Amino acid sequence: MTLKLGVVAAVVAAGLGLAAAGPALAASTAPVLTGTDLSAQAPESAFHAKGADAGAVACTRPAPDGRVSTTLHCYTPDQIRAFYGLEPLTPSTTDGAGQTIVLVDSYGSPTAAQDVAFFAKTFNGPTPDFEAVFPIGNVDYTHATGNGSGQAGPTSAEGWAGEANLDVQWAYAIAPKAHIVLIGTPVAETQGVQGMPNMMKAIDWAVAKYPAGTVFSMSFGTSEEAFGGASAAGQFAKFDQTFQRGLAKHDTFFASSGDDGSLGVGRAHRQSQTLDHPSVSYPNSSPYVTSVGGTQVQSGWTWNPTQDKPFNDDGSRNPLYWAWNSGGSSQAVWNESWAGIGTGGGQSSVYPRPSWQSGVASVVGSHRGVPDVAWNAAVNGGVLVYHSYFQNLDGVAWGVFGGTSASSPQVAAVTAIANAARKAAGKPGIGNLNETIYAPSFPRATAFSDVVAHTYGTAPSGVLQDNRMWEYGADGFVHPGPVPGWPTTTGYDLTTGWGSPNAPGYVAALTAAP
Repeated sequence: MTLKLGVVAAVVAAGLGLAAAGPALAASTAPVLTGTDLSAQAPESAFHAKGADAGAVACTRPAPDGRVSTTLHCYTPDQIRAFYGLEPLTPSTTDGAGQTIVLVDSYGSPTAAQDVAFFAKTFNGPTPDFEAVFPIGNVDYTHATGNGSGQAGPTSAEGWAGEANLDVQWAYAIAPKAHIVLIGTPVAETQGVQGMPNMMKAIDWAVAKYPAGTVFSMSFGTSEEAFGGASAAGQFAKFDQTFQRGLAKHDTFFASSGDDGSLGVGRAHRQSQTLDHPSVSYPNSSPYVTSVGGTQVQSGWTWNPTQDKPFNDDGSRNPLYWAWNSGGSSQAVWNESWAGIGTGGGQSSVYPRPSWQSGVASVVGSHRGVPDVAWNAAVNGGVLVYHSYFQNLDGVAWGVFGGTSASSPQVAAVTAIANAARKAAGKPGIGNLNETIYAPSFPRATAFSDVVAHTYGTAPSGVLQDNRMWEYGADGFVHPGPVPGWPTTTGYDLTTGWGSPNAPGYVAALTAAP
């Protein structure tokens, strides 16, 4: 689990600000639930029994759950598939057939197999082709909330189980006939202390084991500057050898860009303090990896805020902030002020600009710029995930998840669909995707939906135009934080890359590529 690179740390910081300087939120209204720092689960307080609130329903959780929310929106597989141009799921859907998708998470999930099977049955998809592997040692699921006091302890297996279920179920939602592999490692990613080398060792094992053209998705990351100055380049170069071995056999690697906007942490004080300047994370900054940023899909609804105070003094949701209108279809940069979360992106402090980014040198400067592409990552507009793990702690229910951890496996899955088409055309897997999508000849106008600035309602937080993080003030209102973000513009930018894949055009363009 990364520290301060993603959702949980950012939300905790926002919550502490409220508690120390103004009306505190009730514990039950914490913006997101504990998870990994690249994913976020919508709070249970946003849901209630159907009919218990007269407001219009924004989200209904399937059976056996059945609870609804009038403020937080959610999506089923068919809704996301329709938005991005894919046909509805059926038992005979063949998307991803013959391809392998490898998902990498600390700990994995003890119920991933049965949970994805239930997910498939609920949404009328084909039988999943799934396996869980533990190449560097089995996981101790008897200590779900940590066994020890180190950085990998307090929210270890339980927090990562939700991440793993998210990755598996939503890779399946996009490419349900792919062979989906969940790699679990026995130590959490903790800013490179233990977990990063273990994860890279597991990926190296998978590169050797799985077929040429395998697509990898990595929902983890660590602040570049947490590695400390010049030593970071040498450490990353060793890790990059794994990616280079995979690219040599036409594998493709995706990584989440992070959920803390432009914020990062330094090496000092156990990586507990944010930097005073924009920063990015690794491995998404590696030139051998395709970085996936976040957007907010508003499909069938449109946010309409008129005040920047997300929660009332008693902890209830302020309808002036959460207001929405029925109808509409848009996709904005992901930046949710109510939780202090949003897409990572910016300029690497370690890697120089790769040759294939020379066409966007005016944006990235002399450094590697991230992300390269983007996909829905919002919590308000999150995806439904089923879980039955650790029932004494979490019960059996559906959750609503967001974060760039939701983005990366879905883009990986669309790429697996493209690789299936390439295989049918007698071509190898796409390999280094960046070299293809940045090429001047690549038809980006049909392959991607460009993401530009959007304005919703009349409140300042409704202007979604960058990845500058928001903070709570003493009065409970949110305001932009001190670290500047990067603008979302027409064409390539440092928040959403080239935009989100338009599945039919993206698959066609990758199939036609050399």
